[in-house]
Amino acid sequence: MSEAPRNIVILGGGTAGWMAANLLAHHLGPAVAVTVVESPDIGIVGVGEGSTPQLKAFFDTLGIAEADWMPRCNATYKTGIGFHGWSEMPGFDSYFHPFPTELDGFTAPAFFVNAYARRHDADVWAHPDRFFLPATLAARRLAPLAPRHFPFGIGYGYHFDAHLVGAFLRDHAVGLGVRHLQRRVVDVVVVDGDVSHCVADDGTSIAGDFFVDCSGFRSIISQGALGVKFLSFADNLFNDSAVVIPTEPDPRGTNCQTLSIAMRHGWAWDIPLTTRTGNGYVYASGYCSAHEAEAELRKRLGLLDAPVAARHLKMKVGRVADSWAGNCLALGLAQGFIEPLEATALHIVQVTVEGFLYAWRDGGYTPKLRTEFNRMIAARYEGIRDYIVCHFRMNRRTDTDYWRDNAANNHLSDSLKALITCWFTGNDLEKKVIEQGIAAYYPPQSWHCLLAGYGLFPDPARLSADVPRPPTDMASIDEFVARCAMNFPSHDDALAALAG
Repeated sequence: MSEAPRNIVILGGGTAGWMAANLLAHHLGPAVAVTVVESPDIGIVGVGEGSTPQLKAFFDTLGIAEADWMPRCNATYKTGIGFHGWSEMPGFDSYFHPFPTELDGFTAPAFFVNAYARRHDADVWAHPDRFFLPATLAARRLAPLAPRHFPFGIGYGYHFDAHLVGAFLRDHAVGLGVRHLQRRVVDVVVVDGDVSHCVADDGTSIAGDFFVDCSGFRSIISQGALGVKFLSFADNLFNDSAVVIPTEPDPRGTNCQTLSIAMRHGWAWDIPLTTRTGNGYVYASGYCSAHEAEAELRKRLGLLDAPVAARHLKMKVGRVADSWAGNCLALGLAQGFIEPLEATALHIVQVTVEGFLYAWRDGGYTPKLRTEFNRMIAARYEGIRDYIVCHFRMNRRTDTDYWRDNAANNHLSDSLKALITCWFTGNDLEKKVIEQGIAAYYPPQSWHCLLAGYGLFPDPARLSADVPRPPTDMASIDEFVARCAMNFPSHDDALAALAG
């Protein structure tokens, strides 16, 4: 292809397919026909129902206001993720991973200094939560909506009903001129390495200049018809299954954080929506059965004998070797999946589509920049993978083989090995993250929060009160964060205002 395409076919709807349809229609305009072929028999997986702050940029790009989509999708605000029970170190049984804010420049340096000093045996405060405003907003159930008189930006994500978001994005895409076909594709015809057309179960031929594979874990075009290799992450991400059970909303008020709660053979999520709480248990089937996992989750929720149905899911954790192959772009679950611990799935969808459009147009609608694009997407997958692997590798639980095996697992990338070594040898972790060029995936602040949040410091018996430089005045940090928090509304009030 050496000229702009006239016909793009997206195989599969769901959140990924309809995100892609909206972005392609928005950026390419009416001169390009975009068609989504969606089977009426296949639903949305919808694992996680949470996002990173990049999802706000997606809606902003499309010009969709929060008041237009959030109430329709039972959505809530998200300031970050609270991790509970991942460490047995005294005083470090939980920590909060905050989304970035413009206030971090006032408090993160003090956190880095204290963490560095604590790693050198100084008896200083080094738990991350007191240093970052989003942790306080989460603890007080305050919405991360900075008022106009508060001149600092606050990054935030969302919790939402994935089925409703998919439907909302479908309607918006159709309004942009995207064609929606409800067909089940039974064959994909490839000619000279490129997809020629798809064949539906009614015999219809669906041709296109370019194809986007959003067919889920089946990856009908990318891994199926084109034979793109799948690279499994099973050697250091053990979880491959999940069980999901919804409950009523929290009567104490709507939380504004995702909770990640360590379980015997994995972890459970707690995701607040306006109409329910989403609960799920992500676990490794090599360590427990689906029945055992469901029973453990029901026990945590107090639903052992309740007639509430559970939904069981299998996860194919890994990525395709090349996201762009021939005239096809793999996206969503067809492209890859890293377990939902950091809710990165939709972020990768967004980055992939927008990065592809830049590479495709800059290369004159040819594969000229395909290799560099694939390298960029693969590097992002691996960077996110390393951060998530670090959660499991550095856990400080000893109660089951699952946690002990994760802590002993040495299938680590050279990058992750270098970061862990840097931390435990007392060197400059911020410098190391920047040197490796991985700060775009997770910045130094995130790495510090994870490692310090687990309490990975010298034995308290070794700590000394003789600090080589004056320690951070924690009272001033507390005062600064508390006064900043006074500017933010309650989460429930903010959601009520959205709903009108």
